[in-house]
Amino acid sequence: MKLSKKGEYALRALIDLGIAAEVGRSLVQVTELAANEQLPIKFLEQIMQLLKEAGLVESQRGKFGGYRLAMPAGKITVGQVVRLIDGPLAPIGCVSQTAYEKCSCPDETHCGLRMLMLDVRNAITSILDRYSLADVVEVTLRKMRRDGVTLPFTRPLRNSRPAGERRKFARLVATSARLQPVHGLINNLLGDYAI
Repeated sequence: MKLSKKGEYALRALIDLGIAAEVGRSLVQVTELAANEQLPIKFLEQIMQLLKEAGLVESQRGKFGGYRLAMPAGKITVGQVVRLIDGPLAPIGCVSQTAYEKCSCPDETHCGLRMLMLDVRNAITSILDRYSLADVVEVTLRKMRRDGVTLPFTRPLRNSRPAGERRKFARLVATSARLQPVHGLINNLLGDYAI
């Protein structure tokens, strides 16, 4: 499974809407979402329309309009969003629960590749279906607060930050880009763990 840009942008926008709700913002304009995540606005508008049609977000028109989550962040799983945007999570069709396709091997029941890909599908779905947007929002906010980063949607758009704050943010972003495997969501929710 490879997350498409469309899937990535959808998740980033939904996480931002979850953060906005947590910091007391009832609506966020698509221009703010695009600026906050540095996303192409026209592409994001198409994604937001798709999320609206699926019932994950709702919008309000007008000068002070924008988007908000249509349900609590805890009721939206990451797997649900990925399936909506990118389709089945299974790496091959013969192990998909939602879009099964017969494979070309002569003995599907005893196919070693199918058994391996079934394990891959199970690992992917167990993580993506276990975690909700609320889990991701919680970890994101916790790390931002720990690192002293100004929370999104509590200040004017990113371009109006003071120069010193922009430099501090740029250093944090550069450092964060070099994440180690233990810096993932599960570690941040549960602490150190062994696989």
